[in-house]
Amino acid sequence: MPAGRLRLGVNIDHVATVRNARGGAGPDPVRAAQLAIAAGADGITAHLREDRRHVRDADMERLAAELTRPLNFEMGATDEMIALAARLKPHAACLVPEKREERTTEGGLDVVGQHNALAPRIEMLRAAGCRVSLFIEADEAPIAMAARLGAPVVELHTGSWCHAVADGDDARAEAEFRRLRHGAAFAASLGLEVHAGHGLDYRTARRLAGVAAFVEFNIGHFLVGEAIFVGLPQALATMRQAMDEGRAAA
Repeated sequence: MPAGRLRLGVNIDHVATVRNARGGAGPDPVRAAQLAIAAGADGITAHLREDRRHVRDADMERLAAELTRPLNFEMGATDEMIALAARLKPHAACLVPEKREERTTEGGLDVVGQHNALAPRIEMLRAAGCRVSLFIEADEAPIAMAARLGAPVVELHTGSWCHAVADGDDARAEAEFRRLRHGAAFAASLGLEVHAGHGLDYRTARRLAGVAAFVEFNIGHFLVGEAIFVGLPQALATMRQAMDEGRAAA
């Protein structure tokens, strides 16, 4: 990968959501992951939720066994998920907040308030060979705590910014963008690798790509939605172009 080029991780959760709506075997999220890799994805993300609302245990087993690119296992910081990741040994394990009643992940993990509980779980994942990432807000306190906890990667929650952009709230959008830009620079200054995810589309990914501290974007729902109309390879190609244009413009 050329120096400075942003990595694109593709989240296949909502392929599984469509499958589960009918209760059958298709569409197969593992096939979608393989298609995404063939189309140029740098990695695959899958979130195994406590309630198994989309991705299932068997999906994770197959992804870990069959993928030719890195697997990023998103999970709640529970004993069950830590044990499963330690057994499957994905390339990366991203700890996220999780509530049964939420439609999707809402906000970042409270690493400041939960640091005592998170520390041993992070150590267990590291001992299993997983590269630990923490999904957090782009504020200095959680970023500094992530560094103290020994996680080499943080993924900054971009949902608040993306929602403000979609709502046409320019003032809020600019304030959120500045927060992301400052958070990314602060994280990089602490030696952390900085990723971004949640709600990104072509427009927001292009702009955020201009922030040099970001190394990887993880995008799922938007790409799966676009794939309904143009196909997954074309959706990935357009996203890749948007990210490359944004990075070049910077």
